[in-house]
Amino acid sequence: MTALLTLAIYSFLAGDNPVYKFAEHLLVGLSLGYSLVITVKSVLVPQAVSPLAQGDWPVLIPVILGGAMFLRFSPRLRGWSQIPLALVIGAGAGASIPAMLQARVLRQMGATISGSATLDGAVILVGVATTLSYFVFSREQTRLWGRGTLIGRYFMMVFFGATFAYTIMSRMALLIGRVEFLLGAWLGWL
Repeated sequence: MTALLTLAIYSFLAGDNPVYKFAEHLLVGLSLGYSLVITVKSVLVPQAVSPLAQGDWPVLIPVILGGAMFLRFSPRLRGWSQIPLALVIGAGAGASIPAMLQARVLRQMGATISGSATLDGAVILVGVATTLSYFVFSREQTRLWGRGTLIGRYFMMVFFGATFAYTIMSRMALLIGRVEFLLGAWLGWL
């Protein structure tokens, strides 16, 4: 069955067809059903149903707010669904912005500056400085400044090339794994 579904997905290479559509819809349906069961069993029952059955009434507030999100499907009551959505978005942003600033910006800056004593660190520091200088559009890119921005452009080209190559290689690894499965486990040729 796994091999037939693999072939059904790869039938898209010959064009959009009903076999591919069936496999695609089957994947989406199974994924949604599995996620729904996991969510009910690991979140809804232990976090809402069990505490309410034991008389823990403050849990009723998030249950009501969660239910209010489904009011979005009613044209007349749609406005009430914005209250829990605003709370979720505000709480998520309030919790994640400081953490992301610390993890992605401040640590990266510290690593760039502190590693400049080695040759690798010096290359990284030059790469960061020249790449950032490329994005200064208020100054004309001529003479020494222009040479620095050109070096920054080369750093960006190397980065984009390496990222593209990584993407292609990861897709090739997936393809090789599927072909190995089809030829080995399914057909027994390997």
